[in-house]
Formats: sequence, C-alpha cells, structure tokens
Amino acid sequence: MKRPALLILCALIVAANTSSVRGDDRPNVLVILTDDQGWGDLRVSGNTNLSTPNIDSLARDGTTFRHFYVCQVCAPTRAEFLTGRYYPKTGVSGVSTGQERLNVDETTIANLFQAAGYATGAFGKWHNGTQSPYHPLDRGFDQFYGFTSGHWGHYFSPPLDHNGRTVRGNGFIVDDVTDHAIEFIRENLTRPFFCYVPLNTPHSPMMVPDRFYEKFDGAEMEMKHRDPEREDVMMTRAALALCENIDWNVGRLLQTVRDANLQDDTIVIYFSDNGPNSFRWNGGMKGRKGSIDEGGLRVPGFIRWPGRIPAGRVVEPIAAAIDLLPTLSTLCGVTDRASRTRDGADLSTLLSGRVDTAPDRLLFSIKNHQVSVRNQRFRLDADGKLFDIANDPGQETDVSANHRRIAKDLLDRATEHGEDMQRFFERFSDRPFTVGYGPSTTLPARDGVPHGGIRRSSKAPNNSFFTAWKDERGSVTWDIEVGESAEYEVIANCTCSAGNEGVTLRLGVDGGPSTESVVGQVFDPPLYDKSKERVEESHYFVKDFRPLSLGVLRLDAGRSMIRLTAKNVQGSGVVDVHSLVLRRK
Repeated sequence: MKRPALLILCALIVAANTSSVRGDDRPNVLVILTDDQGWGDLRVSGNTNLSTPNIDSLARDGTTFRHFYVCQVCAPTRAEFLTGRYYPKTGVSGVSTGQERLNVDETTIANLFQAAGYATGAFGKWHNGTQSPYHPLDRGFDQFYGFTSGHWGHYFSPPLDHNGRTVRGNGFIVDDVTDHAIEFIRENLTRPFFCYVPLNTPHSPMMVPDRFYEKFDGAEMEMKHRDPEREDVMMTRAALALCENIDWNVGRLLQTVRDANLQDDTIVIYFSDNGPNSFRWNGGMKGRKGSIDEGGLRVPGFIRWPGRIPAGRVVEPIAAAIDLLPTLSTLCGVTDRASRTRDGADLSTLLSGRVDTAPDRLLFSIKNHQVSVRNQRFRLDADGKLFDIANDPGQETDVSANHRRIAKDLLDRATEHGEDMQRFFERFSDRPFTVGYGPSTTLPARDGVPHGGIRRSSKAPNNSFFTAWKDERGSVTWDIEVGESAEYEVIANCTCSAGNEGVTLRLGVDGGPSTESVVGQVFDPPLYDKSKERVEESHYFVKDFRPLSLGVLRLDAGRSMIRLTAKNVQGSGVVDVHSLVLRRK
C-alpha cells in the first residue's frame, strides 16, 4: 500500500465512531452552567445587543426548554442540579459562611456517574463546600480545577484549586478553566466522561479581556430593561462582553467534541444558575437575581444529543435544574438507587419527541420564609398574587380574583412547602467547619468570625480577607469539628505592614492548648491590578499572602472553637489574614 493511501486509511480509522473504539455505547455528558446569566443574555432569546452563535447553535441543533427554572442565587441551584432535590433538603441555605455546603450524605450526580464507570471532572466554580468531605473530589469528581468559593475577587491568573492543591491560574479565568475541561475531554476519549463546567461569569467582578470589551465600550444598548432608569449601562456592557467570552469558550468546547468525532455520542446541556445580576433586558420579566419572580428564576435551558433528541424543538412543559439528574441518569443508563428521594422529574421521554405533554406539576421556589410556586400556566408569587405567565410574563396583572380556586390551591401548597422546607433549614443551621477529614484543611476568612474591630476586606465574605486588626483586643474564631484526633501544623496566610513585624500570632483552642509564632518579616504586597474591571465602583480587593507556620497544635476529635489572637503588638496594627491551613502530622 502506498504511503498516502495508508495515511488516508489511518485518518478514517481515527475518525471512526469513538464509542466503538472504547467499547462503550453510553453517551458522554458535557454540562455547561453559567453564573448570573439571565434568560435575556443571549441572541437566541431575542437580545440584539450581543452575538452568541455557539450557544445559539445548541438551540438550533438541540431542544430548548421554553420555561426552565432554577433558584434565585448560585449555591442552591448547584445543589439542586447535583442532587435532583430541593435545596433546603440538601443542607444548603445560602451562598456563604458555610450555608453553601452540600450535606455529605447526599448522593450527587457525579457519584452516580463515577460509580457507573464514567470519568468525572469539574472545572470552574464549585460553591458547595470547601473543606473535605465537602470538596468536589469527595463528591464524585475525579478531577477539579477552579475555586470552591461563591465568587472570586480577580479573574486574571488568580490563585486556584487544582485537585486540592493551590496553584496560580493562567490568564483569564474562564478561558483557563475551559482549557482544563478541554484537556479532560481529550484525555478520556476511550471511556465515557461526565464533564461539568460551571463557569463563573458574568458574575462580578466585571473583569473582561480587552478583545471582548472593545465592542461594548461606550456602546448604546438597543435592548433595555423594562424600567430603563434602573439600568446601569456600564454593568450591562461588561455583562454582555462576558457573555460573548462565554460563547467563545462554549465554541471551543463544542469544537473539541467535534474534533474527537464525539458529537453524536455526547449530550450537551447548557443553563444558568439564576437571573441576571443587574437590571438589563430580560424579555420584560419581573425580577432579577435574588428574586423568586420569573426574572430571577427563568434561565436559558438547552440540551443537544444529535439523532436522539430532536433538533430545533421547543419543549413547552415547565422544567427545572432538579430534573437534570433523573433525566441524565435515564438517558445514560446510569442506575440511581436513591431515585425515590429526588424531587425532579425524568424528562427523557419528553425529550425524545415521542410525547409533547407532561403530567401537571408544581415547581416551588423558596427564599427565607417566602415561597413562589409555578404550574404550567400560572405563578403564585410570594405575596399571594396570581399571574397568568402564559399571557403576562411580566407579572403585571393579578388574576387571583378570576381564578380563586387555583389561587387558593397554590397558596395552600406553597404554605405547606414553606413549612416543610423551614424544618430542613432549622435542622442544618448549626454545622461547624470540618477539619481532619483530609491531610490538609483550609479555613478561609469567609468561614471565620472577626471580633474586636477586625473586619472583612469586602462586603461579600466569599473572597475576602480579615483586615483592620489594630490591637490585642482583636481575634478571629472558627467553629470546627475535628474528624480525627491528631497533631496539626498551623499555617497562617497573612501579610504584615512595615513597623508591625515582631507581633506574635497565637492560635489556640478555647479552654485548651495553643501554639504561637512571631511574625518576623514584612510582607506587604499591593492589591491586584483592577484595570480590567469595567464598572466604576468595586468592592473586590485581592492580594498575595505569605504562609507563616505557627507551630503544631493538638486537636481532639469533636467540636471546638479555635481562636487566632495577637500579643506584643509592635506598631499601628497586627496583620491581614486570608486563611488558616491545618496540616495533619
């Protein structure tokens, strides 16, 4: 055989269906979850302010959920996707200071796919727990690259978590995590993979690479929020630039699947975690992120599986993030022995195109003590007003007087759901932070409590550090539960201004042992450059920190309070503290 013919034959073999090469005909799964992207932040939704051809292609080549619902904020949506259960049942009640943690006895979608032999990886924003056993590697993922907090304070080469180890990121964070997701796909061409890509934009800070922002710099928005006077145009410009960056990275992921000839063997899902993070065009819907009205809960929802799920189809029955676990389990032939505990519906038959309707159902949304409920036609809001969403997506007219029986039934069901969920909120309200469930535990400032004038560097605890520590009256406490009695090396990640060196930091158990060390060197780096942030005011402050060993401290199994204090203060202040690291000896 001549060499050119041989090369052609080799190319044909490489291009053959990958499922036959790997001997496994189960589909791969690629889940792309964006952060604070509203339903209206796409061209396919009708927004002419931006261009999103790659995301739009998922609607063209796959099926669109016309009414797809999530929670009003980030961590609850992630919990509902991962478990198929309403988030209060999972231990999640908020977005920070431990409220974002997914209970360790929850079986996640990654657990199921990992047990079924899938390679599993997560790349981006986790936001369901930091310390082991809440870390992604403890929840069914073989690989993780990204950050575990609710948001990150800087988007250009920030510190990140790579399989539990702190590394420096490489370039713009969304591009970077996408690079790692692409690498994961390429490494797993001979076995089915479950690739979860929870991107962290357009969540603030509104940092955007120049090449994506140039188009929007100074641009007038053709499509505006329904109350234009409430719109921050600078925020809109930055958000839409970030959405175009997301689209570019979605294109890279889809191209990777095509290049590997896996397009027909890969289910691709795309959705967002809540409504838009500012007042901008969103189809005239009421509410934004944080709201349990339509605008805070309805997001883009697409699913593509060529040859199995019809292209260009629109699914009319209401659907939600809680439906993805049972649906994907069925589509992929993955056994879910905990299926009876799921609140979501299996939509696999609906997605196949064999049926167009689904049984009547209710979707509940809860925010503190407020409950909103959606059926196929109506939404009952948290104030007991009824809206005909099919004809009034902006929730302009209360029609409860015209549909008294429906309004009363939905109100009764909302009240029942709210009372039920409050029991879960109360049950999981008192959970200390876990230490010793892995070789090393990080306790960030987010999870500590400042005393004596110390404050966080930003109003959002998630990516903050402790600052304004002036004297010996200050302290920081962490409420912990130690999994195994042992000796732990204590590392304080801190900075020290000139003149304050010589102060002694002490970490001790309240009523128990302690260890301490002198801060011997000045380390006072500048804040990270914020020139790529495109809004006028920013509350994000990020800088580097240096590790300082405070010695070895014995911690007994069980619950205790540890406290960081200072003595022998030498200057005008003490230190800034980013986190503690406890390494089991």
